[in-house]
Amino acid sequence: MSAADVDVEEVSAANTSFYEAMERGDFEEVAGLWLAPTDLGVDEEYHDPADTGVVSCVHPGWPVLTGRGEVLRSYALIMANTDYIQFFLTDVHVSVTGNTAIVSCTENILSGGPAPEEGEELGPLVGQLVVATNVFRRTPEGWKLWSHHASPVLATSEEDEDEDEGGAGGDEGVGPDDGTLA
Repeated sequence: MSAADVDVEEVSAANTSFYEAMERGDFEEVAGLWLAPTDLGVDEEYHDPADTGVVSCVHPGWPVLTGRGEVLRSYALIMANTDYIQFFLTDVHVSVTGNTAIVSCTENILSGGPAPEEGEELGPLVGQLVVATNVFRRTPEGWKLWSHHASPVLATSEEDEDEDEGGAGGDEGVGPDDGTLA
């Protein structure tokens, strides 16, 4: 097996570990999978960690979060407010160049919140389709997340699909020049 194949396997494993830790609600493991200044040989006492390898994260519908503390707080909030989450990853593509790797994938998410009333069962399960890009950086301890960007995929209805096939309403949709709705 070539070094490139090993890198791809290791990045794939790190990516899988991230989603599995989220499913288990294991905050410590999630935190350990994110790049830290010490992973880059930066002494936090003498250097601003924002100067080197600052991490970033965009959750669907959220603003950009930068810095390890802000990113990890977001995951703590998500885990505290989600009783159940499961990721089914599809369309996974891994690309490695030197010490940087990019994973693009589709997150097919199934999640549930607390039961509406005091009970043992979860509230209703909700499905969501999200496309994500995870950027990893090689460290002495393995591949660590440098950036996560996730965006929702807009759902289409059967009526939308009929319009795309030349049905009524063909002038509706995204404007040609500015991305606004026509």
